[in-house]
Amino acid sequence: MDRKDSTIPPGEEEDVVSSMYAHSVGVAAITPMRTKGFSDISGMILRDAPYNSRMMPFHTLGLEKLTQKEQDDILNAAAKSGRTKTRSDIAAMMARGFMDNGGDSTQQRVARKRQISSSDMITKFGYAPQLGYEDLRMAEAVVQHGTKREREASNISDMVMKEIIEEPPITKDLEEFEFTHVGLTSAEAARRIEQYGRNELPEKVTPKWLLFLRQFWAPMPIMIWIAILIEIGIQNFIDMMILLFIQFTNASISFYELNKAGNAVAALKSSLRPMATCKRDGAWSVMDATFLVPGDLVLLGSGSAIPADCRVNSSEIDVDQAALTGESLPVTFYKGDSCKMGSTVVRGEVNATVEFTGSDTFFGKTASLLAETKEHSHLQKILMHIMFILVGLSVTLCLINFIYLMAEGESLKESLSHTIVLLVASIPLAIEIVTNTTLAIGSKALSRHGAIVARLSAIEDLAGMSILCSDKTGTLTLNKMVLQEETPVYSPGENQESVLVYAALAAKWKEPPRDALDRLTLGSVNMDLLADYEQLDFLPFDPNIKRTEGTLRNKTTGAEFKTTKGAPHIILNLLNDSERDVKEDFEAHVAHFGEMGIRSMAIAKMDLKDGKNEWKMMGLLTFLDPPRPDTKQTIIDANKYGVNVKMITGDHLLIAKNTAKVLDMGDKIFDAENLPMLDPLTKQKPTDLGKTYGNLCLAADGFAQVFPEHKYLIVETLRELGYSVGMTGDGVNDAPALKRADVGIAVAGSTDAARAAAAIILTHEGLGTIIHGIVIAREIFSRISNFITYRIAATLQLLLFFFIAVFAFHPSDYQPEDTEDEWPRYFHMPVLMLMLITLLNDGTLITIAYDYAEASPSPNKWNIPALFVTSSVLGMVSCFSSLLILYFLLDSHNPDGFFAQLGMSGVDYGQITTAIYLKVSVSDFLTLFSARTGPKFFWQVRPAAILLVGGVTALTISSLLSIFWPASEPDGILTEGLKSDMGVFGFVWLYCIIFWVVQDCAKVAAYKLMFHTNFNDINNTGVIANIDPASTDEKKQPLV
Repeated sequence: MDRKDSTIPPGEEEDVVSSMYAHSVGVAAITPMRTKGFSDISGMILRDAPYNSRMMPFHTLGLEKLTQKEQDDILNAAAKSGRTKTRSDIAAMMARGFMDNGGDSTQQRVARKRQISSSDMITKFGYAPQLGYEDLRMAEAVVQHGTKREREASNISDMVMKEIIEEPPITKDLEEFEFTHVGLTSAEAARRIEQYGRNELPEKVTPKWLLFLRQFWAPMPIMIWIAILIEIGIQNFIDMMILLFIQFTNASISFYELNKAGNAVAALKSSLRPMATCKRDGAWSVMDATFLVPGDLVLLGSGSAIPADCRVNSSEIDVDQAALTGESLPVTFYKGDSCKMGSTVVRGEVNATVEFTGSDTFFGKTASLLAETKEHSHLQKILMHIMFILVGLSVTLCLINFIYLMAEGESLKESLSHTIVLLVASIPLAIEIVTNTTLAIGSKALSRHGAIVARLSAIEDLAGMSILCSDKTGTLTLNKMVLQEETPVYSPGENQESVLVYAALAAKWKEPPRDALDRLTLGSVNMDLLADYEQLDFLPFDPNIKRTEGTLRNKTTGAEFKTTKGAPHIILNLLNDSERDVKEDFEAHVAHFGEMGIRSMAIAKMDLKDGKNEWKMMGLLTFLDPPRPDTKQTIIDANKYGVNVKMITGDHLLIAKNTAKVLDMGDKIFDAENLPMLDPLTKQKPTDLGKTYGNLCLAADGFAQVFPEHKYLIVETLRELGYSVGMTGDGVNDAPALKRADVGIAVAGSTDAARAAAAIILTHEGLGTIIHGIVIAREIFSRISNFITYRIAATLQLLLFFFIAVFAFHPSDYQPEDTEDEWPRYFHMPVLMLMLITLLNDGTLITIAYDYAEASPSPNKWNIPALFVTSSVLGMVSCFSSLLILYFLLDSHNPDGFFAQLGMSGVDYGQITTAIYLKVSVSDFLTLFSARTGPKFFWQVRPAAILLVGGVTALTISSLLSIFWPASEPDGILTEGLKSDMGVFGFVWLYCIIFWVVQDCAKVAAYKLMFHTNFNDINNTGVIANIDPASTDEKKQPLV
């Protein structure tokens, strides 16, 4: 090339010369230590570069249309990346989609990638270093650019293909990283610890005593405290002690549940060890690992913990990452690989350079996402919402009642005595106890199906879950590479069995497998066929050559040969140019399998007897991680219950698409290119997350090639849209998403950190357990919803009854002349009777946890207005019947009254009080049997036997108390048992049953009216409708 005719600046000729000779010389011409760019396109210069539409799939902008400023902008950006680019790299960047018609999108895309560093990624055992994902990238490249002959026709060299296939991961460039071989001085280390901080995880811990005290600060506890103070003020110490007992019982149960939840940050810390072997001032010493800084030289030997995120300086080590990934098999790390804090070296000894410490490490980033949000659970919010409504109503009525009594001339003590009855009547004392007990009993049912509940409120969240974000590997799939039947061979006489033998001979077959490929090969081959061979030499995997190689001798024939296995493009490049037909077929096969998400490993052989030293391709072994046998049916079942399952995986896009296709999960599987990232400095999520990314996350059937923070932000995006989201995971990297999800589910074999962050822990593999959990959770939701409906109705009945009774009825006006005891001016009941009603009924109502319930076919959701309408109807009918029977009882001495017409005698005031106690107790419990059937009549859904036993027990005790209550004056109120007038006892019972039927009919009518008018969107099932990916609607998404 004539220099004067070239537009290439000085210093860039090496790229062009290499490019011109690369096609003829082949791979051997490339220096291993030098990373080639797309400048290897033969003869390409900016002015007259050939344009190939297959090479530039993202854009149609020609190179000649680039302005000088655009060219300079790209070159400047390239220079910042640490590698000198030539102008012909512009073509490469365009081909890979780094350029757009606007500069903003380019900057955003590059910025997004630069936020990812090596501290964001974990190398798992299943990730085979011989392949990486290069077999799949080769498939994509062949599909995009054509096979060997097609590329030659388009002037695309082998170097271009090599650059595409060996695309480096999005990590900090090794050329930018400074390896340490001599260590730091103490002075430099001190300076750096000031700059980077100590090598420890930040954690803010709330004292247990403070957590316990917080349980006394909520709407219901505050109301109970007020009632206790009033009881002290009127010197009613027995009632005060009962209220204190209830207060501390509720607080203790809440504290137990709060304390039971796992501390994910503590679990992370527990897996770290504080000591490290570090070289400072030229000498090795064992030191506290919290004082390590980036740039320190540390020794990683067998049995030692990795004290920070480090890069291996040279050689290799095997590392146990069970604390990070849950995998029991070690992973081999080579020169330049990043091994994470918290893992343990199990074989080998190397020097390593500390790359990240403290909050910048993988553990640190995880811990920052696990920070407590102080967010209440969904069920807690619902109960607090209900309590605020009841408290507001109660306070209002109590104030009106108190002011009225004081205005009527009642003493302060007498007014407070009446008000306390109203206040206690408005407190649903046992609502949290019964709710938590119902959840606890339900959690035992879940445990029998292999789901351990770490946070009880998660059961309610699971019932309402409409989206389940599932990990792929190990959850949807077996987490096991399985050899496929398809094995293309390229030498006469070879078959799958012989190719497997050659692959095994390129490994240490007498030793345990070192990675997933060795495990696949050695687990599939007939080991008896290897007995005839002796391994003379073995070349282990090295990042520079990216293959393994064995030198063998056949013990029978004495023939010597070599075998090698590795990534398809690496083995392909070993063949001579004369093997054109083999190369053509080989590339076509790789592309074919890659498009189906099937992995490929190439095996070649070299005979040493003829001295030609020519490699011959033996064949391709194909394999994949197949779905679990029950996964497809599980997803069908999930869809049947209205749960949309989305695949969220770090695996390659082609693999994810193939898995989704096999499982009928949909075809909208996207990579992480357009997903949001956390702010690199503040670690805060983007603003308007749901508005900006909501449609993308809803429309997608899954995402591939994601990082841990992508999972976290996908969950957060869907939650901002108002959906209840579940997330499965197993590793430390999944812990933030598990913590943030409404239902974090740690799958079988998870790490301690994942289990601590999750709300539900699976002990059985696969998703089948989750479907069982959904059904059980929805049954539990039905029971809790029925109980809360009843509890609100019962509270409204008591509250309104005593409030109206003060204004409507003055017992002294009904007192007969021949009565010795003076009847009070206002009607009210002893507080003891009220608490007996609440505790006796609610205590036996724990049996509702065992009641028959039908799981909803769609996700459950709370409809508070509809719930209050139903409860109000039930409560109003019951309240009206209580007021009416009170009138009948007070008017019983009237010769023209209702009782006289029935032939019944007048009732004494003490027995009136007891009769009202019986009436409220009986109708209170019968209200439950109406509330538990929802929109159906009470006789259409039979109760469980244990609920009937509980009901009979409570009603029997209440009846016996009303009969044998001793004549007394608790709180100064006349009370007397009904044993002397059993006619009143029978009348009350018959009266309650009649109004129970009326009450139930009114409830069914109310439901029909709400469904007919779609009151408060009551007909909405909560199932996600199909979303158009191109839709740009804002936060609100369509539901069906």
